[in-house]
Amino acid sequence: MNVLLKPIVTEKMTDQGEKLNRYGFIVDVKANKVQIKQAIEGLYDVKVLNVNTMRYDGKLKTRYTKTGIVSGRTNAYKKAIVSLDESDTIDFYSNI
Repeated sequence: MNVLLKPIVTEKMTDQGEKLNRYGFIVDVKANKVQIKQAIEGLYDVKVLNVNTMRYDGKLKTRYTKTGIVSGRTNAYKKAIVSLDESDTIDFYSNI
């Protein structure tokens, strides 16, 4: 199972990464905190102190088109905020 889907690179998460040494990831909905911790420690070679997770349901979306009203949902996802040891950092732009 691929636990980590993508990192969250926003102004808020970048600021938390610089000040609090916390980083955000979009993770698999079925992944638990232990699996997330192991995946991050294995991929980035850092020491994870704490993992906080949040689940988001998909939002209802409605569009008005020529053929009528089209309604649906966006995908549900899970977000993980990871606190690292003071000596460790993650650089998302190192392999670009």
